[in-house]
Amino acid sequence: MILTLFVIGAATAPPAVAQVPGQMPAQQTEAPAPRSAPLQMPSTTQTFIGGVPSGTATADTITVTVLDAVRRALAHNLGVLTAEEQLGRAQGAHWIALAGLLPNVNAHVSETRQILNLAAFGFGSTSTGPFAGIPPLVGPFNVFDARIGVQQSVFDLNTINNNRAENHNLSAAKLMQMSARNFVIHVAGVLYIQALANSARADSARAQQQTAQTLYDQAVDMKNSGLIAGIDVLRAQVQLNAQTQRVTAAVNDFEKSKLSLARVIGLPLGQKFALDPALPELPAADLAFEQTIDRALQQRPDYQAALERVRAAEAARQAVVGELLPSVHVNADYGAIGLTVGSALATYTLGGAVNVPVFNGGRTKGRLLQADADLHQRQTEAEDLKASIHYELQGAFLDLKATNEQLQVATRARELAAQQLTQARDRFAAGVASSVEVVQAQEAVAVAEEQFIDARFGYELAKGAVIRGVGASQDVLKQLIGGTH
Repeated sequence: MILTLFVIGAATAPPAVAQVPGQMPAQQTEAPAPRSAPLQMPSTTQTFIGGVPSGTATADTITVTVLDAVRRALAHNLGVLTAEEQLGRAQGAHWIALAGLLPNVNAHVSETRQILNLAAFGFGSTSTGPFAGIPPLVGPFNVFDARIGVQQSVFDLNTINNNRAENHNLSAAKLMQMSARNFVIHVAGVLYIQALANSARADSARAQQQTAQTLYDQAVDMKNSGLIAGIDVLRAQVQLNAQTQRVTAAVNDFEKSKLSLARVIGLPLGQKFALDPALPELPAADLAFEQTIDRALQQRPDYQAALERVRAAEAARQAVVGELLPSVHVNADYGAIGLTVGSALATYTLGGAVNVPVFNGGRTKGRLLQADADLHQRQTEAEDLKASIHYELQGAFLDLKATNEQLQVATRARELAAQQLTQARDRFAAGVASSVEVVQAQEAVAVAEEQFIDARFGYELAKGAVIRGVGASQDVLKQLIGGTH
């Protein structure tokens, strides 16, 4: 049961800028960088984008590293807290089912004062017979009774299999708690990297705005000197306005991504914080795809939880079958009863009962049909999750390869675009080229910078997706935290 809630790729695409008259289109020589797979969340995924704010906001701006973000998310993310609550419910259901197999002991002490009407029990006052002369009313008198009672199930397949089912459900809840922790590590890391990517875009947009401002000032000076026509100044002004719009949009995207991160990790409301651009080195995939799939199926807690739910459904079906079979129970009590505490005498009762179901109007048949449907549903969910893990890892491996290659190309493309802009500015200043060439070179720099950001952060996301797909998020986190000491 996978729901795509929102898409977090290598980073968000830059906002579109309307074409302005006189502005030349960019010369995009490189293909767009491949996007990472959408962030996939398990069922009830809405909880993982929420968090419980903790603490009081301070006036100072705090720095939150990616490891700090993950630790905060593990402590305050709503998805993790919900999984812990579900585990508590499963533990309660387990104890309730177990109570049917354990002795049930109760004790009571009572003292009553009463008057009995013997006539109501057939002992009325008559002139002849064995009860002649006995008055209809007896009493008042006291009755003291102190007693301990025990009920024990000796053999009941329904209760036994219900307990087995709840044992499997409890194991599934524990595994789902582990899965929630694994997933929230992935969510916090992805949102942090997305925020860093948006920060890089904002920085890039500011740098391009400064370049556009410099070119505009240069164009104005050259026009005042009579070296260029007014159209070149107009082009430079249009380019400056476009870059200013990009800065506004990029900064807005960056601040919104910080808000999403703050909510997931449970920062105090209104707390100002900055990001640390230094990311720990994530381990790359060291196994072949087939080996990675086998490893994921063995250690992914959500898949193991799905298998436990299948076993729970099988046990629940056997419990329904057990309703048709005889069950054996023992009841016993021991205590003292008398008119007063001092005169009470010890008594006991010991009894056994064999319950044999004969006919219950088809209720068991109906419950068996429901149990069969539940079992088939659990089996289908487990098979679907198995296929989902396969496709998730396959997509992560494709992204890993593509972003690695793209990063190498984008790094070189960014260097070439910067050289192209430098040469275009020199040619424009020397009067051998128009502002068209400079605008095109500046747009090429923007495209190359965007591709580099996509590739750089997309590669980190792809490595994180492989770690998440294998189910090793908590193991890697322990290694990284250990490496920081």
